[in-house]
Amino acid sequence: MHCSFWSPFGFYNTCDTESPGPIRKQKDYKSCSSEELQSLPEPPAEGQKKLPVFLETKEMILPIVFLCLAAVLSPSTGQVPDAFPALLTTNADQQKLIVDKHNALRRGVNPTASNMLRMEWNLAAATNAQNWANQCSLNHSPSSQRRTNVDCGENLYMSTAPSSWSDAIQAWYDEVKDFKYGVGATTKGAVIGHYTQVVWYKSYQIGCAVAYCPKSTYKYFYVCQYCPAGNRVDLMKTPYKEGKPCGDCPNACDNGLCTNPCKFQDLYSNCPQLEKDYGCANDFVKQNCPASCQCKTEIK
Repeated sequence: MHCSFWSPFGFYNTCDTESPGPIRKQKDYKSCSSEELQSLPEPPAEGQKKLPVFLETKEMILPIVFLCLAAVLSPSTGQVPDAFPALLTTNADQQKLIVDKHNALRRGVNPTASNMLRMEWNLAAATNAQNWANQCSLNHSPSSQRRTNVDCGENLYMSTAPSSWSDAIQAWYDEVKDFKYGVGATTKGAVIGHYTQVVWYKSYQIGCAVAYCPKSTYKYFYVCQYCPAGNRVDLMKTPYKEGKPCGDCPNACDNGLCTNPCKFQDLYSNCPQLEKDYGCANDFVKQNCPASCQCKTEIK
């Protein structure tokens, strides 16, 4: 069973926990995918009148899609199973499994990616994920709890019985069956956002957690946070750049994955153009476009 949440116009849950299979509910809401990508006014040239700067949040300018995935497995007895502690991501082996699984899937995308970054474990993201999983809300966390030094995306997985991390991640990735690069969803209404977040080229840090929720229908709540966030609505059809593996990072490559991420994040969508037109000596550009200004060869 699938359920989906949309941001930033408010989360809309299309998940019916009582249904034995996928359903589609109709409700009036504002879809992010119908929004035109916005940008701030360009800074004035010397001697020109200063334009007003609209105080828009980054989420308004770079809309993000968040989704969850629920699975009905074997019935639970209500007791924490012996296997559950082994899934905790305080265990180094689980951290390695999660990172390795993601990187294997990212290496195997079709068509191949020229700018796919290698993932690594992020303790701050894992801490945020654990704090949220422990709430047993079975919904997405607020944006304030999905931030490290950058804003992070989030995938959720819920189960009636313990699943391995490999199975949860594979379930997200398997939405590829309804995805075509450059086209997006191949079937109307298909859920593809878990897949696109798993393979989003610049989401290179990940932190995950799992919680046992005995009072919930789905007693096992898995949360992964991806930093920086993927699933920008305007780029959902192309979650990475098609090309020869490591084509964009020939001097920083690990078996098809780039190892040179930009450590900064632009605040506005038109930062590359602003940097080109006005340069980073401009105070506005310098302050709001650190990735465009400071990352020249890194993947951003």
